Amino acid sequence: MMPPTEPRTLFEKIWTEHTVLSLEGGESLIYVDRCLIHEGSRPGFHALDQAGKQLRRPAQVLACADHYIPSHDRQRGLDAIPEAETRKIVEDLEANAKRHGCRLFGLMDERQGILHVVAPELGIIQPGMVIVGGDSHTSTHGAFGALAFGIGASEVMLAMATQALWQPAQKTMRITCDGGLAGGVHAKDLILAVIGKIGTGGAIGYVIEYSGPAIRALSMEGRMTVCNMSSEAGARAGLVPADETTFAYLENRSDGPADDSWDDAFAYWRTLRSDDGAAFDAEVSIDAAAVKPMSTWGTSPEHCAALDGDVPDPADAADAAGREAQAKALEYMDLKPGQAISDIQLDHVFIGSCTNGRIEDLRAAAAVLDGRRARLPGIVVPGSSAVKRQAETEGLDRVFAAAGLEWREAACSLCTAVNGTDVLAPGSRSAATSNRNFPGRQGVGVRTHLMSPASAAASAVSGRITAEDAL
Repeated sequence: MMPPTEPRTLFEKIWTEHTVLSLEGGESLIYVDRCLIHEGSRPGFHALDQAGKQLRRPAQVLACADHYIPSHDRQRGLDAIPEAETRKIVEDLEANAKRHGCRLFGLMDERQGILHVVAPELGIIQPGMVIVGGDSHTSTHGAFGALAFGIGASEVMLAMATQALWQPAQKTMRITCDGGLAGGVHAKDLILAVIGKIGTGGAIGYVIEYSGPAIRALSMEGRMTVCNMSSEAGARAGLVPADETTFAYLENRSDGPADDSWDDAFAYWRTLRSDDGAAFDAEVSIDAAAVKPMSTWGTSPEHCAALDGDVPDPADAADAAGREAQAKALEYMDLKPGQAISDIQLDHVFIGSCTNGRIEDLRAAAAVLDGRRARLPGIVVPGSSAVKRQAETEGLDRVFAAAGLEWREAACSLCTAVNGTDVLAPGSRSAATSNRNFPGRQGVGVRTHLMSPASAAASAVSGRITAEDAL
């Protein structure tokens, strides 16, 4: 078969490489390299058992306990989970994983952590792979030049049983981030600016490829933050082509290529980029140099504004649907049009999640808090046990404690607020480094403002939404 002569996008290269069978309607059977699961996989395992099926390739299925586990009193193990049903969910994950022989990083494992933090730090995620997971933020792993997307419970069962999935054709969108980020502006600010521009439905039906100098200048942690929130723009996945930054991160990871195959891996990974002249179905440009520290003001990631800006007036929205959505968001958030973002008073701070719980994120927060005292209560939750150990080696935990914030164990914690203990008081207002701010996300009636770790730390010090350079 002759190689294709038309320029191809990175998505098209990965899709073609993994296509087992294609149908005339555009649907393709795609081979899956890795399947990532957490406690929400219980229905998938139940369906496997009902069908009398086993895992096709157990070594390629990675299970992490993260959503329902406690972020404190970890030495007590399952006894630290107060609710019996929640304990059962965690127990079932460990029992199912052991029974089916897949890789498990359970509650007491030294490698335990949030699924989307653990898999990259072990080198399990590599360029050119197809990664699926029972969590929409599987898109995180696109930072490595992998096609990574979330799937539903029935698809989790099929992926585990067959190591392949039928998938519809996807359109491609390139988001070019020109210029460079200013000092005090972080990856979280950049992706909020992107979502603010295109909206939470702006990339539905697309796989996004992020390009431009601002993206290339990001660390792997920053790229993971950007790709993590691709799903918040409605995208099926987000991609950043692998480059020397990617290779340096992956080198010597425990689950990387074998010692004698690194050169071959690097040679292949360098081919995984969009060809010059490759056509995208949509193009978006962002002036990264103009992006400022950002925060959400409403109940969607697209409801965002610069920290030196104001709460918008719904009357200025582009259409009736936008006006209604903004008005409802302001009512829930108890904010007024024209109110300065920097005047919004807060009750609590959460630093963590699969968006911003990596070592770089904790360093950024600690740099702001060093020598200062927080006016607000808050918790700092590392994304993995490895991140926790690294932070403690660097003394970051002592900085957080001295500032008055609680240092916790690796977990999803207040991002999802489903473990029975990490939940905020009704009606309170939170600065959070996580990825979702819909009503009730962090507790009944809780009002969540998404921002970067540096801004969350500065806000903890001032008691209101604040950029780090405003302290």
